[in-house]
Amino acid sequence: MADHSLVLALALTVRHDGHGGVADDLSGPEGLTAWVREHAAALELDADTGTGSFAADAFSADEEALAAVRALRAAVRALFARAVRPDPPSPADAQRLLPAGMALELLNSAAAAVPTVPRLEWPEGRDPYAVHRGTGAPDAVTALCAALARAAVDFLAGPDRERLRACHAPRCVRYFLKEHPRQEWCRPSCGNRARVARHQRRHQLHSEP
Repeated sequence: MADHSLVLALALTVRHDGHGGVADDLSGPEGLTAWVREHAAALELDADTGTGSFAADAFSADEEALAAVRALRAAVRALFARAVRPDPPSPADAQRLLPAGMALELLNSAAAAVPTVPRLEWPEGRDPYAVHRGTGAPDAVTALCAALARAAVDFLAGPDRERLRACHAPRCVRYFLKEHPRQEWCRPSCGNRARVARHQRRHQLHSEP
């Protein structure tokens, strides 16, 4: 099964803040710097798509990088919202989704910003295989956005898209991949909160005069 942890991790930088609101892990350049370094292995091992061309573990974000990645994240979350239809999107996005056409254009433009060429690899004692290597030397922000965009394209164009869900437990704004047919929530704690909330609603209905 494909590893979609990178694109899901990007989407989940928007999260519940624990106090009834929404927090953004990419609220400043320092937040983006920490996030990229935390996911350095996934970014730099993306050599098959030609985007592992910058040192993610030494990346340092500025306002330009922050704006670019947050715009890309908005596109990803808009397309996630489209993917989960007819179910509603994450509550964090309900009132501020990009139009689908704009989201697609932004995602595709970022993915295309680092051209790639096919290359045949044939290690001794193994079967040959094709990889796609980046051409040129893109700046770090372009390489980062291309890596994230291509991870999103791979996910949204693949079969795992059908497993994408928005968690609608109280105080949750996460997207998740459904692992089994009866799964409704992103994690057990969300299921517990949802069951408690349902119990309280039933109790209120039965106690009303």
